[in-house]
Amino acid sequence: MIVTTLMMLALAQASAAPPEGSMAARLAAWHELLAAEPHMAGTPGDAKVIESIASSFRDLGLEVEVHPFWAYLPRPREPIVEIVATPAGMPLAEPTAPGARRGVMRLAVREENLAIDPQLAHAGLTFAWNAYSGQGDATGEVVFVNYGTRADFARLREQGIDLRGKVCLARYGGNFRGFKVKFAEQAGAIAMVIFTDPADSGPAKGATWPDGGWANASCIQRGSINTLPYSGDPLTPGREATEHAERLDPASVGLPRIPVQPIGYGAAREIVRRMRGAPLFDPSWATGFEGPTLLTGGPELRVRVAVAHEPAVVQSANVIARLPGRVADGGLVVVGCHHDAWGFGAADPLAGTIVLMEAARECAMQAKAGRGPARDTLFCAWGAEEFGMVGSTEWVERERAMLEERCVGYINLDMAAMGVNFGASASPSLRGIVQDAAKRVPSAVDPARSLFDLGAKDGALPLGDLGGGSDHQPFLCHAGVPSIGLFAGGSQGTSYHSNYDTLLWYRRTVGADYAGASMLTRMTVALVDALGTGTPEPWRECAAAAAGLRSTAARLSPDASARAHTLADRFDALAGTIKRSSPTQRERAQAVQQCWIDPAGLPGRQWFRNVFASNDRDSGYGTWVLPGLQAAVADSDPAAATASMDQLGAAADRIEAVLARP
Repeated sequence: MIVTTLMMLALAQASAAPPEGSMAARLAAWHELLAAEPHMAGTPGDAKVIESIASSFRDLGLEVEVHPFWAYLPRPREPIVEIVATPAGMPLAEPTAPGARRGVMRLAVREENLAIDPQLAHAGLTFAWNAYSGQGDATGEVVFVNYGTRADFARLREQGIDLRGKVCLARYGGNFRGFKVKFAEQAGAIAMVIFTDPADSGPAKGATWPDGGWANASCIQRGSINTLPYSGDPLTPGREATEHAERLDPASVGLPRIPVQPIGYGAAREIVRRMRGAPLFDPSWATGFEGPTLLTGGPELRVRVAVAHEPAVVQSANVIARLPGRVADGGLVVVGCHHDAWGFGAADPLAGTIVLMEAARECAMQAKAGRGPARDTLFCAWGAEEFGMVGSTEWVERERAMLEERCVGYINLDMAAMGVNFGASASPSLRGIVQDAAKRVPSAVDPARSLFDLGAKDGALPLGDLGGGSDHQPFLCHAGVPSIGLFAGGSQGTSYHSNYDTLLWYRRTVGADYAGASMLTRMTVALVDALGTGTPEPWRECAAAAAGLRSTAARLSPDASARAHTLADRFDALAGTIKRSSPTQRERAQAVQQCWIDPAGLPGRQWFRNVFASNDRDSGYGTWVLPGLQAAVADSDPAAATASMDQLGAAADRIEAVLARP
């Protein structure tokens, strides 16, 4: 049976294989190399991927550094989620799992194997878990907290729902999973179970894996729940995590204290169908399960969550490949994507890592022909991103002074090629460069038209703002390097952070022709070329700051509102001055860009030093332009609003000082 399945898989993949020698064929080969086995950070599979990437970069003729780091990455033990008491008329199944008890229903914490995909039998795949969960064994009544956002917990308080001593049941989505846990812990919950809602990414969306690409009942999203106010190794904030670095005590840094476990919707259904408590107060909280969704489980339903791990400082590494530029002006371009995964990682991250590898190859070939990038370019494969942008942060912390002086821009490719519909986010100062590059790259949807021609609206390609959640964060938010995020979407399905994130899932769901990955490779090469000769336009940040101040002013007190408008006028004037002076010198443009960096950092988040942009403090993924002011408004804190405008005024002072230099 296994041999037959393997043959069927090989034939299916061969029949859809891209033409030999094409870019698509090379992308497929990169994919097969890097998705050959599970490679969670710090495991033997991780070490093999690091060596494969380093060896491949060397074969391309690039200068390679393997940059090791030692980070706090706890190793999990198998968790337990059980229904230990249930309402009358809802019997519990007899135990089937090893160690299960009579009268107790043990819920699945790993995906089912599927005969169609031999990779799922790999011994390196693990049960699902949430990195940095608190340890403990807790049993209690259940309360459904919707997506577990700050607003959701506020609604529960308004309704008089007491979460003390309860097990919170939250669905994925709406915010970073770690904030669900943080808010539950603050509310007094003793444990949390996070599930995938079938309405969000299961059968309500379409056919489920393996019949279609959407999550089946046993698919489970893993992931870190670290919400510390800094990226990187939790024990070495602000400094490189070398082997012998001075480290903080894990108990002192504010990692979660309650046990947390993710499950699939098949397991979650067993909890939901036994709930007998209060009805929902908001119909928008309804889930995709059959029958009504209830808010509480009632006193007869009790769930146990037991989580343990082995504390460990673990070694992993970044791979940094340098391609010398044709022009020695001191400028630097950095392109990056992480290499670690929760399993095979065919989509996350390798749908971006393969673009990184092929873009490096294309640029190296152009350099050999004498027409490579003008500026020095680094192609970087980051380690342990899944635990909290660890590898990229440790490298940025080591190289921050160099980056502040030299780096024109950073391009991030995390999980980039997930379809053929192009999109990008960018710092304002790099948006002109992205627009121009998009005019030179054919769309995968219609190769006769450029990305710009196909996607432009009102004369411009729509570009998003960068938030958090990936390796651009230390560059943008800590070192002040303007950044770009590229992606292509549109595939119908998700295997996000699950064991089903395999080559077979990717090729069946996203496509075996690698059209989106080829398009993004060309766009990455075009951006490297454009950043090699172009200069950021820092006037755009000033204009965006002015707009942000004006849009926020209405939510401030009259005095603060007046000051916000005055400050907005000042930034508008600075934008005009910068635009008229056209600082084409790289050093001058970067000096203006660095004026947004405040060494004191944001209040309560000192590692986040960029007062223009950061991730949303309460969601993790979203964007906050003028983050200090956004936090003040969210907290209704007039003193914080004043302090934020002081920081912004100081940034304006620094910009004026740079512009006054001869």
